Amino acid sequence: MMLSSSRRQTRLPGLFVILAGATFAPDAARAETPGARCLEIADAVERLACFDTAIGAAVYGAAPAAPAPSTAPEPVAENGRVSPRPASLIDTVWGFLPDSRRAYVRLHQPNYLLLGRYTTDVNTAPYQPLFDAFDEEADFEDVEAKFQLSVKGRLLATDDHRWGLWFSYTQQSQWQLYSPDISRPFRETNYMPEIFGSFRPGVDFGGWQWNLLNFGYTHQSNGRSDPISRSWDRLFVEAAIERDNFVLLARAWTRITEADYEDDNPDIVDYYGHGEITGIYKWRDNSFTLMGRGNLSTGKGAAQFTWATRPLLGPLRGYVQVFTGYGESMIDYDWNQTTIGVGVTLNDRF
Repeated sequence: MMLSSSRRQTRLPGLFVILAGATFAPDAARAETPGARCLEIADAVERLACFDTAIGAAVYGAAPAAPAPSTAPEPVAENGRVSPRPASLIDTVWGFLPDSRRAYVRLHQPNYLLLGRYTTDVNTAPYQPLFDAFDEEADFEDVEAKFQLSVKGRLLATDDHRWGLWFSYTQQSQWQLYSPDISRPFRETNYMPEIFGSFRPGVDFGGWQWNLLNFGYTHQSNGRSDPISRSWDRLFVEAAIERDNFVLLARAWTRITEADYEDDNPDIVDYYGHGEITGIYKWRDNSFTLMGRGNLSTGKGAAQFTWATRPLLGPLRGYVQVFTGYGESMIDYDWNQTTIGVGVTLNDRF
């Protein structure tokens, strides 16, 4: 059906009047420009629908329809104005938001530097054969530096961002920075590449949201030769639920068994167990985490607490790490100790 010539002719002048009003009377334009009220809608899909309706109504001369109400209550600031709902912590970190890129690289585990890390019991046992061979004494200090570098990248994702393929790489080093008599060696460095799939279930239950399910493969080793070589390979599944500023993350794994003649640490599961649980809480731009893992059949395991302060200098935050139990590093997988370290970090997990 053809539109009448008079209707076609009135569309452009009508739109010109709208744009002219916005240009020459900006204060009034905000109140009268179609779609201005849509700016206060937090949900991206609802906001876009509101703009479509309002602009279409202005061009065609119809009364704009009210946007569909959100099922979730909007938080209200002290001045009475509606403030945007905070984004899901999981959605933000794992690229599930609609405007996230399909492929990108970002920080993963905390990237930190502990300028000082004190241990209650220095582990010199694995190195004793080496020191004996060179007729030297193992004079490790009980205070050392420790740092971690960790990145992850999404290789591809579906159109709705609910499925993705990821890789990650994490490297952790213990550095005898305060041992000049033995040339300040790196006591231990662990390398952990991973490849895994990620899925957003989007399930709500009892005020909680299940927004993350990962599954994949992990290799971890210290890159050394015998007698201090340590390594293992695992298949894992990981799930996370959240509520407000709290995230609960659980990971379970099974070891890929190696041949006996190649296995540097056949009893490692006795100390690391088959999984770990981590709680992350955000409060006033501070981040607190508590991790626990272990093997119930052997009664061995570990716990770790961290605190990342609010930003102190640019992106740098103060960082405190307390560890107790077995396996702070792979060379220490069967060594029981308590450590405390203080330094700075670029990020926390969430």
